Amino acid sequence: MLSQPLVITNVSQAIQLALGPVFLLTGIAGMLNVMTGRLTRIIDRGRRISEGVTQPETNERESVKAELRSLEHRRHLASAAITACTLAALLVCTVIAALFAEVMLHAPLDWLVAVLFTGATLALVAGLAFFLREVQLATRTIRIPGALPDL
Repeated sequence: MLSQPLVITNVSQAIQLALGPVFLLTGIAGMLNVMTGRLTRIIDRGRRISEGVTQPETNERESVKAELRSLEHRRHLASAAITACTLAALLVCTVIAALFAEVMLHAPLDWLVAVLFTGATLALVAGLAFFLREVQLATRTIRIPGALPDL
């Protein structure tokens, strides 16, 4: 049982403290939406290439293999980015729960909140780094037909 009656100002203060992490959670959700969209396009492109190739010529076969290797690498990076950002979102949710537990139980959980928030930030940084690398690989390997003038 609680030793003291619950004071409304404490709950409202916990809600105010939780608003910052909630906005962070919203931003992470937006990033996850973008990342899953990219992953879907990578997988679709790989399927189209795999299904469209029957018995290509030797030099075309090597080109197809190289593009499939690139797509597989990009898929791996996008998946790692999604995993890291999902971990960040889970840690932010845990921060919010810890903030409420601290108020409701009158327990000193500042250290736990700090550790969880730091972990969430590091996971988000890792996810964004994986995403940045995937975008760099995509822009390096892109081919836009007709973009260059005829030489």
